[in-house]
Amino acid sequence: MPDYFEMDRLVEDLAKIYSAACATSWFKITGNKRPTKEEFRAKVVEFMGHFEYTLAAFPQVSAADQFRVQARRSLENEIANVLAGENKEVEKRYKYYVDYS
Repeated sequence: MPDYFEMDRLVEDLAKIYSAACATSWFKITGNKRPTKEEFRAKVVEFMGHFEYTLAAFPQVSAADQFRVQARRSLENEIANVLAGENKEVEKRYKYYVDYS
């Protein structure tokens, strides 16, 4: 199987860089200053799911199909980490938001 190092790193950082920031902004806009951890994690995961749009933009060829399988596997692992409270960056972002909103 080819090495998709760049995509693996992107998926690892997706929650930290993109999804947690979007979730925080979403809660600010909706006026929810005290979401539960579960609500916050679920919103982060919702934004992580938008990565599927990016994967769909790759060409419909065999090599891209293999790439999408690997990327989705990485995404599923990272989503599981977020939902289990094992993504330290998401947990820090939640605490910061709830403590300082």
